[in-house]
Amino acid sequence: MTTEKKPKLQAVVPFSLFSARDIELFQEGKHPHLYEKFGAHAVEYEGVKGTYFAVWAPNAAFISVIGDFNDWDHYSHTLYPRWDKSGIWEGFVPHVKKGTLYKYFIRSNSGEELRKGDPYANYWELRPKTASVTWQLDYKWKDKRWMESRKAHNSLESPFTVYEVHLGSWRRPDKHNHEVFYTYAEIAEKLVPYVKEMGFTHVELMPVMEHPFDGSWGYQGTGYYAPTSRYGSPQDFMAFVDAFHHAGIGVILDWVPSHFPYDSHGLYRFDGSHTYEYADMRKGYHPDWNSYIFNYARNEVRSFLLSNAVFWLDKFHVDGLRVDAVASMIHLNYSRETGAWEPNEHGGEENLEAISFLKHMNETIYRLFPDVQTIAEESTSFYGVSKPVYMGGLGFGMKWMMGWMNDTLAYFKRDPYHRKWHQDQLTFSIAYAFTENFMLPLSHDEVVHGKSPMLYKMPGDDWQKLANLRLMYSYMFTHPGTKLLFMGNEIGQTTEWNFKSELDWHLLEHISHQGLQQFVKELNHLYRSEPALYIKQFDYYGFEWVNVSDYENSVLAYLRKGYKPEEDVLVVLNMTPVAREDYALGIEGGGKWQEILNSDDSRFFGSGVVNTGILIAQEGSFHGKSHALHLRIPPLGASILKRQ
Repeated sequence: MTTEKKPKLQAVVPFSLFSARDIELFQEGKHPHLYEKFGAHAVEYEGVKGTYFAVWAPNAAFISVIGDFNDWDHYSHTLYPRWDKSGIWEGFVPHVKKGTLYKYFIRSNSGEELRKGDPYANYWELRPKTASVTWQLDYKWKDKRWMESRKAHNSLESPFTVYEVHLGSWRRPDKHNHEVFYTYAEIAEKLVPYVKEMGFTHVELMPVMEHPFDGSWGYQGTGYYAPTSRYGSPQDFMAFVDAFHHAGIGVILDWVPSHFPYDSHGLYRFDGSHTYEYADMRKGYHPDWNSYIFNYARNEVRSFLLSNAVFWLDKFHVDGLRVDAVASMIHLNYSRETGAWEPNEHGGEENLEAISFLKHMNETIYRLFPDVQTIAEESTSFYGVSKPVYMGGLGFGMKWMMGWMNDTLAYFKRDPYHRKWHQDQLTFSIAYAFTENFMLPLSHDEVVHGKSPMLYKMPGDDWQKLANLRLMYSYMFTHPGTKLLFMGNEIGQTTEWNFKSELDWHLLEHISHQGLQQFVKELNHLYRSEPALYIKQFDYYGFEWVNVSDYENSVLAYLRKGYKPEEDVLVVLNMTPVAREDYALGIEGGGKWQEILNSDDSRFFGSGVVNTGILIAQEGSFHGKSHALHLRIPPLGASILKRQ
């Protein structure tokens, strides 16, 4: 019997995964699946297994693959430049297996020599090491039920309450040792049941894409196509997402297409030229973050970012992307003094290239994945961030309501006895609440850099601080819009968030903090169980002021409305520590009302000023309405009632 001899291949074999159409789309800025072509891919050529490498480096004169398979030799495995002047270098390297460390050795046209990680690598060495790792993204998903039904979970007419998490510091094996992490599996084992128990519908992860510096929290990324190896492998992260889906919880990822760091192994000056960033530093350098801005005018860069957004939705089954720093992308003068930026071709401040990229990106995402959401962190009054592209908008599903967040925190920091002079600060948000699909965020940004934890933003003694916090959360969860709460906000953290440690879980030894946690849990369940609180969350007709003029007592009341009158929810907020007995509100149509949640309930460490039994609205004109409803209003508290 004779066995066929495998051919002896040269060190690098000319080979390509690219079709002419791939190159065309890549150069048009419209290729959504480049991760299937670029990077390192396990292939078999003439019966020999190995790895195909492809990298874009248009200013390179010479590129080779270096790694532990060739003792990091610069000249033994040289890639071939494509004939079509696309700037792509590629080749098949026999016998390179999964788990091999590698980089690209690049000599630029100017003679500069660089050693770069793979922009499309799916796995990287654990920092501070910087090599890419050959890997495959094979995984048997077990979330079929979720994927088939997630349209209902992610719809704009569904309850959407998000728990924002930094994976490394939610819990740690040793809170005093920031070098040791739980694995993706260990985090999932603790986090999934917690998020489910607390009643959140989604979890949002601060960037999990590979990044060299822990202190950037993931916002300065080098490995855009790889989940960080701090907690395990790509398959471990897939199983992490799977676990959330199995529990009926969506997963949203923070995504950073705005800027990247200048680490020598990363994207900055990738081939000795400004490959990924603008060459003009008035557009290409970010003064706030000491980082570099993607060149949205370069089609190959647009394809890189477009494919990256699609990659996480496709390969990791994520349910949405929260896009970071959109304001810095679309404004040329963002954080820049006069003279430090150049107007666009029309003389305006808008970055027209970034705007057109975001529009195309959102159109592509919703075409390929109609059951996900893109969410913009955008802090200006730019028109139509969450409006469809065909209406002149950017095409996002939602936008963070930064104005609401700033005004609400500023109001609640005030002494309750002074609030009557500042009530407009709180009520102003309703004037523009329906101009976008807003998400109300109390995010990590509000509890770092000396801004103090949520609890200590509140005035008064310890009891009043907690009462104020429960009141503010009541306002947040009954205000139109979806919700986002950063980890620790639900237990009343007494320290600022510290990425090197973990949350102050020991606070739950105290009934006061237990009460706050229990209240957030019940708010979540109320929000999810009452259609009036979410079914028209972006619709003017889902909200009606009942009392907006009682400045003297600092009492506010409003209705959240569903499709039927019996779904209506009445919210009454008392912004002072004085309980109001027999307080009258004008109600159209009368009816019987019952309190369904009270932030002052003794179960939540409140003082127990609650409404028991059925309240009947009395006939007789009051404040221009046909009936008057008399109730008790708790001190620094919220009473939430429903028509029976």
